[in-house]
Amino acid sequence: MDAPHDWDRILGLYAKLERNEALKLDADMCDLCRRVARGVAIGPDDAERALLTPEGAETLVREMRRRIFEGSRRLSRAFTESARRKKAGDVAGAREVLERVLAVEVVPLYRQHATTMIDYVDDPED
Repeated sequence: MDAPHDWDRILGLYAKLERNEALKLDADMCDLCRRVARGVAIGPDDAERALLTPEGAETLVREMRRRIFEGSRRLSRAFTESARRKKAGDVAGAREVLERVLAVEVVPLYRQHATTMIDYVDDPED
């Protein structure tokens, strides 16, 4: 599993790309990319192929950042909407919002959070 700060390091690499800086395709960066690729549901074969060239590594970093960023936003919006619906008494609607996230989300951590939130939705209020 990737370390908590690994995603931040990927975001740092992405920021370099946005500033048109070249990535240093060394062993440390390749190890980081392999770890994070697993954590965002990119297969090991795809990650290895991407890490063969600087262009491939750049594409891999951009895709990992996209999955981290879009998944985070999707989950945040779903949590807010689900909580709003549950508070209004629409438990089925609150659950549906989270199920829609699970239908499209590939990042295991985000899927786990959505599943946990469904358990919360199903629990009666105290």
